[in-house]
Amino acid sequence: MLPWGFGMSDLIPQILVFDSLPSTNLEAARRAIEGAVEGLCIVAREQTAGRGRLQRQWLSPKDAGLYFSLVLRPPFEQNSWPLLTLMAGVAVADALRESCALETDIKWPNDVLANEKKVCGILAETVETSLGRAVVLGIGINLTQQSFPEELKLEATSVEIETGHRPEVGVILDALLIPFVRHYEILKQPGGPEKIIREWSARSTYGDGKLVRVDESNAIIVGTTRGLERDGALRVETDTGEIKVVRAGDVTSVRPDRKL
Repeated sequence: MLPWGFGMSDLIPQILVFDSLPSTNLEAARRAIEGAVEGLCIVAREQTAGRGRLQRQWLSPKDAGLYFSLVLRPPFEQNSWPLLTLMAGVAVADALRESCALETDIKWPNDVLANEKKVCGILAETVETSLGRAVVLGIGINLTQQSFPEELKLEATSVEIETGHRPEVGVILDALLIPFVRHYEILKQPGGPEKIIREWSARSTYGDGKLVRVDESNAIIVGTTRGLERDGALRVETDTGEIKVVRAGDVTSVRPDRKL
C-alpha cells in the first residue's frame, strides 16, 4: 500500500494504491465503516473479485485498467444520490476527452461508451457507518487490450484500442479527479441537480430521442427516451404515448426496424 499524491483539493485527502485487492469498493466500504473521511480514494492495480451492477463480474487484470473507489458522504438529500453515478459518467467523459482526445457517449445509468462499446463502468453503493450513511463510488476504465477477454470484443473496448496509445494510469486518474471534484461541488449547490442533468444530457445520446429497450426486473419496456427526472431517473415514451419512469434497469439501444 502506497500513498499516491496528486495535489488535489481537500475532497481527496489521500490516495492509497494497492498491488491487488478483491474489490476496491469492498475496501473503500470497510474503511468508510471504520470512519474514513470523505474523498478517500482506493486504487488497485488489479481486482480479483471486481463487481459491476447486479453483482456482475468486472474483470480487472493487473495494470490493464484503472480500478478505483471513492468514499463520499453527500450532504444533500438521499433522493438525489443517484445523480452521483451520472456525475461520475460526466467526469469520465471529460477526463478521456482531455487526457486522450477520446470522444465518448454515456449510456444510462452507468456505462461510458466509445464507438458504442463499453470502455468504463460505474458502481455506486451505500454503506452504513458510525458517521452516517455513506456512498462508495467505484469506477473501472478499460485502458489496454488485455482488460477484457476476446469473447467480449463486440461489446467492450479500451482506451488503447480506440486511440492507438497505451495510457498511463496516473495520468488518467489525475485527469478524472479534477472534473469529478468540480462537478461534485456543483451538485452540492442550490440548483446543482439540474446543472448535472444538463451536463450529462450534453454528453449522452441516450438522454432524449433514443429508441431503447429497458430490461427491468419484471418487465421489458421499448420506447423513446424523453429526458431525465430531477433525481436522474430515465423517462421513456412507449408507442402508446405513455411515459414510463425508469429508476433501475438495463438499457440497450434499438434500431428503428427492430423493437425487440
